[in-house]
Amino acid sequence: MKIGELAAATGTSVRLLRYYEEQSLLESHRLAGGHRRYDDNAPAVVRRIRALLDAGLPTRVIRDLLPCVRQDGTVAGCRLETLQEHLRGLDERISALSETRASLAGLVSAAQAREPALA
Repeated sequence: MKIGELAAATGTSVRLLRYYEEQSLLESHRLAGGHRRYDDNAPAVVRRIRALLDAGLPTRVIRDLLPCVRQDGTVAGCRLETLQEHLRGLDERISALSETRASLAGLVSAAQAREPALA
């Protein structure tokens, strides 16, 4: 499969596919003219990469996780600790954002109480 075909099959830009390849997330074989060719399983690999990116994981982590991703897209237990670590980090960021939001909401409420016409 050529890179344009893979892009069309996955709804992913050619530029992004090249980036995945640069990050060692996706493999291609070069033809004599230098054109990329991808294996038949490349669309499934791209979908897995996209799902892991959508989960907020950086490409360096995805590179380590990909060997543990099953055909159905679930991650085998071999990298469960990595996923748990990223989940804890996300929970911490959500908590910090909630505190920041509460503080900002308090400032807005105080300003509205003093200047009702601005509300």
